[in-house]
Amino acid sequence: MGEPPESIHPVAWLGRAIGWLDRPTDHPRFAGLLLALWLPLGAALATALPIWLLDGHWLAGILAGGLLFTTVSLDMLCDLTTTVIEATETDLDRARERIIGLVGRDTDTLGPAALRSGAVESLAENLADGLLAPLLAFVLGSLVSLPVAVGAAAWVKAVNTLDSMVGYRDRQVGTASARLDDLVEWVPARLSALLIALAAGKPGALQTARAWARDPPSPNSGWPMATLAAVLDVRLLKPETYDLNPAAELPSLGEARQGVRIVRRAGLLAFALAGVIAWF
Repeated sequence: MGEPPESIHPVAWLGRAIGWLDRPTDHPRFAGLLLALWLPLGAALATALPIWLLDGHWLAGILAGGLLFTTVSLDMLCDLTTTVIEATETDLDRARERIIGLVGRDTDTLGPAALRSGAVESLAENLADGLLAPLLAFVLGSLVSLPVAVGAAAWVKAVNTLDSMVGYRDRQVGTASARLDDLVEWVPARLSALLIALAAGKPGALQTARAWARDPPSPNSGWPMATLAAVLDVRLLKPETYDLNPAAELPSLGEARQGVRIVRRAGLLAFALAGVIAWF
């Protein structure tokens, strides 16, 4: 059915709430700590409450499925990445415009191969924080109840969204959010690397990826990115920040397309595993 319209999308509401709360303050670290503690909790309670009120009714399952769907974004992620990759061959300006939805770097001077590198890097990283993290939270919460499962997924999504909006090194208000996101993403990042290797049929890529996984400043994002670089045997480069698999070439059009196929398979594998665990 596709994503809900932005006007009623829970993650869009969350983004607007963060934008409204993100205001100048004389005590940015303290304000950021309160934001990191209370905003995700509010998102979790707001999501879990209607499921709890409908407990036992068949509508609870329908609503829970819909809310869980809004916290994961496999189709949107793969579609946007594909759009950028294809545009690198036909319309560089469009590629540079659309990749802003995936990366935070300056794209004005990036050529086709560098744009594909950025898209593939973000594809791997977002598999972890945009899909694996909320899905894992849902699975763990399902051990308690359906409302807790959906609330846990919403909590993780809120933590990740908060970090993506304010968790920058030059913003003290985002320090607490960035640290919390690092903690929450530790396991999903490593699980996503494992799923990428399995989806590619190259489990040995995990050992190869260990050589570069700690190069990015993030304690987590390097694992899925380095693993995808290993299975594709491509170089993933963010100048002055990291250089994964430096002996290889930047992704070609075919290699970037293959990256999308592998990440899609890894995401579907994650859904299958989550469904089996939650069922039992």
